[in-house]
This record gives sequence, C-alpha cells and structure tokens, in this order.
Amino acid sequence: MSAALPPSELPRMIKARPLPAGTVVIEASETECAALAARFGLGAVEHLRAEVALEQKPRAIRATGRLTAAIMQPCAISGEDFPVTIDEPIDLRFIEENRRPAADDADVELELEADDCDEIEYSGEMFDLGEAVAQTLGLAIDPYAEGPNADAMRKAAGIVQEGEQEGPLAALLAGLKKD
Repeated sequence: MSAALPPSELPRMIKARPLPAGTVVIEASETECAALAARFGLGAVEHLRAEVALEQKPRAIRATGRLTAAIMQPCAISGEDFPVTIDEPIDLRFIEENRRPAADDADVELELEADDCDEIEYSGEMFDLGEAVAQTLGLAIDPYAEGPNADAMRKAAGIVQEGEQEGPLAALLAGLKKD
C-alpha cells in the first residue's frame, strides 16, 4: 500500500489528450504563494509565474518554458529574510505510468540531450503541471544563500572567513609567511 501524497499548493491539472494549444500560464494566487512559502521554509513567495509550452512526443509530453518568482529567503548565516529573484528554465517530460521503456528493451531508441530534462510520471488522463512548477521552484532555491548582513553577522560572532586569520595563530602564520 503506497502512502498518499499531500495535496499540491499549486494544483494545475492539464488534460493529456488533447493538450492545450499555445502557452500555459500559471500564476500563483496570494493563498498559493503563502502555502508555497510555508512548504519551502521561506519568509514569503511574493510572486510566481510560469509560462510553459506543451508538446506531444511519442512516449511523453514535453514541457518547456520559464519560471519567474520573487521570494523572501532566510539568510543561511543570519536567518534574516532578504529578497531573491528566481528566473529558471523549465524542461520536463511527463511520462504516463507504465509507458516507460524497459532498460533492456533493445528496440527502443531514446534520444538523450546533454541537459536532459526531468521525468515525471502521471496516471490517468491528467497531469499536475502546477506541482511540477512548484518542484522547479523548490529546486531553484539556494539553501546556502547569504543575505546582505551575512559578513557583519560572521564578524560579530567571531567567525573567520576562508583566507582570513585573526588572533595569536594569525601572527605566527604571518611570521612564517615572511620567511
């Protein structure tokens, strides 16, 4: 028995056949932005927009486009929120469950590109493009991002940055370097 996934904060169900024509635009509402901020441990998601083109391929649906977002992210050093702009390409492949070719299937030829896209399985007649966009946002967030006050916080805490030395050991090392 498999565990049920929690509901998506950004549900946008797309019918697999026929695919919508043109570009699919996903824009998060205030409620969805707040839920995404909670999911990813952010101070806020102020804006999220994705423009995605869908193309039917022989064994998959290819989704390409761009995600833009404005978030308030906690600094990895100080914990204070600071603004971050995200501009991320989207390149995904939705594969119907049980349609993935077997690894030992010699008759199936797969074209892999240098930057091959991520694959997401779906079942039934629809797939959740919004959840895929939410996951793209999650992957675009730098967990080690430092805000504008990171250096001041390090200095106040007495943390020495790489290449900097303070104290008696620094004097000894400086003396050794002169020789």
